[in-house]
Amino acid sequence: MNLKLQYFNAIGKKRKKRNFGQYYWNEISNYCAYFSHPDSSVLEIGCGSGDLLSKLQGNIKTGIDFSEEQINWAKEKHKNIRFEVMDADNITLNETYDLIILSNLIGFVDDIQHVFEEVKKCSHANTKIIVQYYNSFWEPLIKFSELIGIKTKTPVQNWLSTRDINNLLYVSGYDVYRNTKRLIFPFYIPVLSFILNKYFAKFPFFRFFSLNNYSFAKPLLTESKAEFEKKYSVSIVIPARNESGNIENAILRMPKFSKELEIIFIEGNSTDDTWNKIQAIQKKYASTHNIKIGRQKGKGKGDAVREGYAIASGDILMILDADLTVPPEDLPKFYNTIASGKGDFINGTRLVYPMDKEAMRFLNYLGNHFFSWAFTWLLEQRFKDTLCGTKVMFRKDYIKLSKNRIYFGDFDPFGDFDLLFGAHKLNLKIVEVPIRYKERTYGTTNISRFKHGLILLRMCLFASRKCKFI
Repeated sequence: MNLKLQYFNAIGKKRKKRNFGQYYWNEISNYCAYFSHPDSSVLEIGCGSGDLLSKLQGNIKTGIDFSEEQINWAKEKHKNIRFEVMDADNITLNETYDLIILSNLIGFVDDIQHVFEEVKKCSHANTKIIVQYYNSFWEPLIKFSELIGIKTKTPVQNWLSTRDINNLLYVSGYDVYRNTKRLIFPFYIPVLSFILNKYFAKFPFFRFFSLNNYSFAKPLLTESKAEFEKKYSVSIVIPARNESGNIENAILRMPKFSKELEIIFIEGNSTDDTWNKIQAIQKKYASTHNIKIGRQKGKGKGDAVREGYAIASGDILMILDADLTVPPEDLPKFYNTIASGKGDFINGTRLVYPMDKEAMRFLNYLGNHFFSWAFTWLLEQRFKDTLCGTKVMFRKDYIKLSKNRIYFGDFDPFGDFDLLFGAHKLNLKIVEVPIRYKERTYGTTNISRFKHGLILLRMCLFASRKCKFI
């Protein structure tokens, strides 16, 4: 029996509770729990006594560990969870899981790349992997704490940088889409620990000293374009308020792509003849296009989008603003990006290419840059443009997002932040597709720079409590 197995068996046999280190372990459990959901299947590799797994949501939960004593202990404590004695070097499970967690494991395995490759046996195309490990900056301090007896002495560990772990995930067939650092003070002192870890640890300088590093990854897909080009059906929701002059152009300029294409117009409290135009266009193109129409009962673009999504039947949901400042001709780019597995949530960005002279007013331009910076920091994925109207996701993910909306509340009249925050909570990989932003050819914008800008700012402050300072 090797020394590492002896060490973990000895801990399991003693049934020793965590006392001094409980605060540290609770932080890991609470953060991983943020990304777990009641209808997801969860696997923890190297689960130990199962305490982390017990705090996660999931309709199926499985834990594996190479230590028989640890698994016996886990079974005693958590009788509603499946536990198996199994080495991470040789995973023999026959199931795939939505969420797989490796917490404080990779420091103890001999071949990390091989373990990551074994994890693929339990992964499907949309599986999310969370790898948690020590920040190498802390190595001397942890060894010193073991030397003086305030931490249990462990066998020799691997100490790797975030770059090393990301590279190992990539060569093992994974795409890393987020890295996070947390916990700058791993001991519990009332008030002090709360302030340092919930607030200070989230800002750039202090993050460097974080003890825990996290890498989020998903499997890389290898499908060819021919395989995914006609794989999915698409529903395009077009919210329209005072956009009568753009309705027919949305149909005429819409390219043919995907297996099936459904176009949904939702008219919202117009003062012109937009609703009459939508009805006429549905009849005119009934023989060539699958068009659904509806009138909005509530107010705001977000409400209109939700009404459109409620009657959508496509595998993939898209939003196209009726002002057509995002060209309909660009929608195949969004389809190809999500259908090929490059992302789970595709966000348009208008701030890459030069735009038409009157496409965006200067204050709007500054506001978009501010919100892009704020979201990059809040959600820890890069954002260039948060307010582009075109957003794309799988309908199955939207159904989960809508069930989980209670976490944030119905706070967003525009719908952009509701979807972005919801995608973050679902642990989706968010990818941006650059588009050329065009000047309006009909009507005027429904956005008020100052009134709506203040609403967006309040939503950012609200979301910081729900996404960042957790």
